[in-house]
Amino acid sequence: MAATRYLIGMSTKMYFSHARTLQWCRDVAELSRRHPAVTTGTVELFVLPGFLSITEVAKIIPSVGAQDVSWAEEGPYTGEVSAAQLAEVGARFVEVGHAERRRLFGEDDAIVAAKTAAVLRHGLAPVLCVGETDRGTPRQALGVCQAQIDAALATARQHSLRGRVVIAYEPVWAIGAAEPAAAGYITEVCGPLRTWLAQDTNIAGAVIYGGSAGPGLLRQIGEHVDGLFLGRFAHDARAISGILDDVSFLTGTDPADSPRRPRSSR
Repeated sequence: MAATRYLIGMSTKMYFSHARTLQWCRDVAELSRRHPAVTTGTVELFVLPGFLSITEVAKIIPSVGAQDVSWAEEGPYTGEVSAAQLAEVGARFVEVGHAERRRLFGEDDAIVAAKTAAVLRHGLAPVLCVGETDRGTPRQALGVCQAQIDAALATARQHSLRGRVVIAYEPVWAIGAAEPAAAGYITEVCGPLRTWLAQDTNIAGAVIYGGSAGPGLLRQIGEHVDGLFLGRFAHDARAISGILDDVSFLTGTDPADSPRRPRSSR
């Protein structure tokens, strides 16, 4: 079996009921069992459902995670969920620093750093969301992303924490847009970001792109990224076939049994 080359993540946000989440995950799992991009080990699929569904989803899709986490280890924090609790029920990934958390819930760099450290402390992989608010040049975007990553990892570095870190590059202006950022723009940010991240020997880093990602994009940027982070496009589980077909195209596996589906936006 080949080593994993691409990481494809999906977040359901708060769109699905618990029942729909489980059915969707069964559909994704069935697709995974028969698509060569997955069966050869070339792709790792991970899913970030709502908190209520994590335990059941872990029985269906092993690489499961959470969309948020508390910075606290334990204590009188009503309604919060700790990294220790997430690890206990089978989570492997935790999304941290998404633009919506920053904009709607006031999460700043200090909170993101505390959450990132908590996730790494318990052996989970943070899916650290970074990206510029306004469209500019790739060089400007790269600088913003590097600053956000440094801020997010500050506490973890202070305590010499090590582990797997997934950087989800999501230009805020591309989230929910009709089209993703231009392929050339993405590669000029993600390529140098991967090289820069590789210099940190305390983490096993990966850079995936999100923000209206859909079929065909990976064929254009695949040499410069480690995968994709999907949103609303993936809400029809059958549509994920198109992404897996792109992996097959890039890696030489046979996608004959997996017809492509039409594209929609994140």
